[in-house]
Amino acid sequence: MDATTAPHIIPPEMPQYGEENHIFELMQVTGSLGRGVGAMLEQLLIHQPKEPISFMIEHLQRNNDHVMLKAPDTVLIERNLGKRIDPQTGEIYHTTFDWPSDPDVQNRLVEPAGISELETAQKLLDYHRNIIRILPSYPKILKTISADQPCVDVFYQALTYVQSNHRTNAPFTPRVLLCGPQGSGKSLQAALLAQKYGLVNVCCGQLLKETVADKSSFGELIEPFFEKKVTVPDSIIIKVLVQRLEKQDCVQKGWVLHGFPRDLDQAQMLKKVGFSPNRVFFLNVPLDSIIERLTLRRTDPVTGERFHLMYKPPPTMEIQARLLQNPKDSEEQIKLEMDLFYRNSAELEQFYRQAIILNGDQDPYTVFEYIESGIINPLPTKVS
Repeated sequence: MDATTAPHIIPPEMPQYGEENHIFELMQVTGSLGRGVGAMLEQLLIHQPKEPISFMIEHLQRNNDHVMLKAPDTVLIERNLGKRIDPQTGEIYHTTFDWPSDPDVQNRLVEPAGISELETAQKLLDYHRNIIRILPSYPKILKTISADQPCVDVFYQALTYVQSNHRTNAPFTPRVLLCGPQGSGKSLQAALLAQKYGLVNVCCGQLLKETVADKSSFGELIEPFFEKKVTVPDSIIIKVLVQRLEKQDCVQKGWVLHGFPRDLDQAQMLKKVGFSPNRVFFLNVPLDSIIERLTLRRTDPVTGERFHLMYKPPPTMEIQARLLQNPKDSEEQIKLEMDLFYRNSAELEQFYRQAIILNGDQDPYTVFEYIESGIINPLPTKVS
């Protein structure tokens, strides 16, 4: 018999645990609340913890948004007193906020049980006793919103909060590597990923500068190379990267790395220290587009503001006259950098066999959509 069609053997203790802790009843009651609650109850059956309540609280704390609505007790009592119910349909109305227009419905509305001022006050007292024990479980991920305002305003505040902390639909913690020549848009794409999904933006060059500025032990090792304007050895770079990538924010949120690795040796070093990316994107841009993007960049030595003669020209002739070009943005230097990148890129693409190759010579938000799709969707199977 095919193993996939064979009947599943359920351990006898599983249904016993489910019955004792009323899990099957919970599954029926919460069936409409979505897969998240169902998955939590399934985990209860599998792990059978001695303290199911603590287990569920811990489960709910993982990567969820939590919103708490607060209002004065007097407001809540007044709202509760105005509830009315249609005994024929079970529809709930309110004498102030949601009164039916149909006179027949108005006439048959009744006051539901348990909403008197005394009963409501008792329920609120019980709530206040319990909530002070629950709130410490959500010290950093709880948003409190005043419910003493129109329900539409409450809804939009809650919606804004939930949408402000986007997470990818990827079934893993994203560890993204962006490869491409100078001027291909890696920094912009990394910033967009970090902004939308909360990934930690790790730019290798910037990380080295910050390490020097921090006056750390690694910074003291790097500073002489900066002063001499020579390349920092890979052995030092990889130690700085490891120190950053093993921090808690990178582990929990995921990261997007760019500026390293630039060649096969560096890629092998990154793998050896245990930080292999699970998504790799190569941004391909033709030489003429790179030259247009970089050679027209200028900096105002007075204000430090950056301009681009085509995409962001200076507002006055006076400012334009004093603009300076970074020597790294000369056409000769760019051609050297491009040649070096493409000499190494073939080996990098071979090393990262499941890398996704993208046309970076298009609108940056179009490129971003392709990157998003590549992170969320399964990698295509490549036939060798």
